[in-house]
Amino acid sequence: MAKRGSRRSAAANSKKPEKAPLRGWRLWLRRAVITGTVVSLLGLLFLGLAVAFAARSLPSFAELQATQTAQTIVVRARDGTEILELGPSFGKWVDAEEIPDDMKNAMVAVEDRRFYSHPGVDPYGLARALWVAATGDRRVAATSTISQQLARNLFLNNNRTLDRKLREAVLAMALEWKFSKEEILELYLNKVYFGGGAYGIDSASRKFFSHPATELTTGEAAIIAGLVKAPSRYSPTADVTKAVERAQTVLRLMKEQELIDPSVTVDPSAVKLKQDAAQNSVRYFTDWALPQLDLLLPETTEPIEVWTTLDVGMQRAAETAISANTPGGAQGALVSLDRDGAVLAMIGGTDYVETNYNRATDAVRQPGSSWKLFVYMAALEAGYNPESRVKDVPVTIDGWSPRNSGGGYAGEIDVRTAFAYSKNTVAAQLGNEVGFGTVASMARRFGITTPIKTFPSMVLGTSETRLIDMTRAFAAVSAGGKSVEPYGILKVTTAGGEVLYEHEKAASTQLVPEYVAAGITDLLQTAVSTGTGRAAQIGRPVAGKTGTTTSNKDGYFVGFSSGITTGVWMGRDDNKAVSGLQGGRAPAQAFSAFMRFAVKNRPVEQFNTELKLPEWQLEPDDEFYYGDPEDYYYIDEQGNLIEPGGERDPADGPGGTGGEEGVLDRPRPRPQPGEQGQAASDDFLDRATGGGTPPRPTPRPIPTRIPTQAPGQ
Repeated sequence: MAKRGSRRSAAANSKKPEKAPLRGWRLWLRRAVITGTVVSLLGLLFLGLAVAFAARSLPSFAELQATQTAQTIVVRARDGTEILELGPSFGKWVDAEEIPDDMKNAMVAVEDRRFYSHPGVDPYGLARALWVAATGDRRVAATSTISQQLARNLFLNNNRTLDRKLREAVLAMALEWKFSKEEILELYLNKVYFGGGAYGIDSASRKFFSHPATELTTGEAAIIAGLVKAPSRYSPTADVTKAVERAQTVLRLMKEQELIDPSVTVDPSAVKLKQDAAQNSVRYFTDWALPQLDLLLPETTEPIEVWTTLDVGMQRAAETAISANTPGGAQGALVSLDRDGAVLAMIGGTDYVETNYNRATDAVRQPGSSWKLFVYMAALEAGYNPESRVKDVPVTIDGWSPRNSGGGYAGEIDVRTAFAYSKNTVAAQLGNEVGFGTVASMARRFGITTPIKTFPSMVLGTSETRLIDMTRAFAAVSAGGKSVEPYGILKVTTAGGEVLYEHEKAASTQLVPEYVAAGITDLLQTAVSTGTGRAAQIGRPVAGKTGTTTSNKDGYFVGFSSGITTGVWMGRDDNKAVSGLQGGRAPAQAFSAFMRFAVKNRPVEQFNTELKLPEWQLEPDDEFYYGDPEDYYYIDEQGNLIEPGGERDPADGPGGTGGEEGVLDRPRPRPQPGEQGQAASDDFLDRATGGGTPPRPTPRPIPTRIPTQAPGQ
């Protein structure tokens, strides 16, 4: 018995203890792993089904080969003349075996180094991009493979949304499922956009090197491969230096990936580029106008015709005026608006091929004294008029002492003269009196969109702005103070004539009272007829203003005549001084040369400069006291109070006081019932006889309190 008991005890002791159930974080970790595994498997299953379905839905290789992925746009002037045709040039389709190996290798090296090993999406590249986003600048780096780029070019748009990226990935894997790597690369090289309207390597090769893609050299292939990232930036016809630098990067990557022998020496700068015929200045206008189609039209890829506001004759005249008058080493820009805001001509620089930067719409430069438009409008709105007396004397405002362009001072003059001769001291005092914030507000009201400083020197145009915005402001003055919105597209039609869009006249807003617009037009006309803008005269009424910045870095002239408003800017892109550049010289001369042509078929129009001032400016502030003398009490010659409607002595003056002509009566208070003493108080008697009538208000002396640097005229 003892032995049996000991055996049982030993058996019991030999049993392993049961595992304790998982608790706490271990339990949650296990659940997370299981859940993650299940979700991943389901996700992979769903992805596989999506890719399989997409692959079945894809067009065949032959169908993709025949598909065009871009839109043809014919651009017409306002008279219907064709001025430009934009759209795809596909060249000849190059089969995979005909494409030079260096071209294939260059594209793989720079766009997708793991092209031959990934399934359409590069897991390594995606993981690296996410790591950079998590540890770097929080932005996911570019991870699109060649297959993804092809899927986007063929089937999607360029919207940067998560939904688009997911669809792009699925379609890329579907392409890899359905086609071989060679077929995908062949489609890509024949479809990708290389800039200048060139789609595919054959079109690009013919455009940049004047020969088919089958003859591409290693250096030429590197240049073309480098274009995909940014076609306009790296285009050899736009910037040879950047194109060569980019090509050097492509060659370095090819050597690192052992796609060419490290000993191979290639000099992309020695590549002979095709001589591109000079493109005329109309491209400045189309570069500004055509992007607006994205807002005006529904998404479409069918061929369209765009009818613009551009006048072909005026555009040629503008190009000639700028090229003939712009000082050597400087750039010139011009924009001309019709009375409704239609852009009639636009020059963004002296040579579009040399630089396509549009200085008429994109450059922000100081406008100099042309900015005084807003200073004087604010003063006119505050109560000044062209005949108001001001003082052209030395003045210091918050430590800033502006000087006139000529260095002298005229003493007491009127507002018209101060504006015509661009007196900086007067502008500073007016801006100080009405308030620099008020001047800034006036500029905002007239369409200035760039930041505006409120330091005292702002009255002389130290805040940078765009030429098209300044021209728009002057056009609003020409329109009697009503807002003007520049536009460049009249209508858009299909190739068959169906109207897709037609411009509708924008509702205008009265920005300033008409008397302010008339007053500033008076000043602007005087500035051209006798002041700093005399070089802008064209043999008919012209209103405008010159502008010159410190050290002659910028020259401005903006003005209008016969319903056309034109702005001209000249200066250097590096903001260096231009010897002899003043707004009253080259810019005004270019304005005159252009406007003589622009208005030649328009009737001569006289400006409305008649100031119909509001009543508050015509009478003293207590005008409301005055009324019909028959309704007043008055005092006769013996000092007796006469009731309203009583007889008057004909010898009395028009106010019934017998006093000086033109002195008006004040209302007589009625005596209170039971009131004793004299019939009227001494104060009332004094006012009734004219002793208390205040003089007409005159512009108050201008205080001196503000601004830093004095641009010129």
